[in-house]
Amino acid sequence: MAGGGFCRLPNGSVVVALTLTRPGGTGAEPGAPVRVLVHAANRARALTRLRNLGLRAVYLRGNAAPPTPDEVTAVLHHPDGLLWRGAPTANASGEGPQGHLTLQSGQELWHPIRALLGPAGHAGPARPAA
Repeated sequence: MAGGGFCRLPNGSVVVALTLTRPGGTGAEPGAPVRVLVHAANRARALTRLRNLGLRAVYLRGNAAPPTPDEVTAVLHHPDGLLWRGAPTANASGEGPQGHLTLQSGQELWHPIRALLGPAGHAGPARPAA
């Protein structure tokens, strides 16, 4: 699993940020890295929310890439509490000041999770009609 992390908010809830690979059946650039944000009561519930959407191989090991203050603000202001966008890329030198990756000037906007999962609403294989 690529980078991920969390931060605990003053009210006890958490924001989990994970870098995942884009599901294969979602159109543009399958397999490209995306940054996913989840707001939930605790870390286990945040991961369960993603697994229930069909993203099965979702794990949070350590706190190597916690959400930035801008990411926390974005997910708190979204009614679903689930957002994604393309993962940040490094500049020409590969790193910014203090060894951190820097974002390009034309930052992608955050999208609701439904835009990542496609029209079916889940990332797994098509479910048969009942």
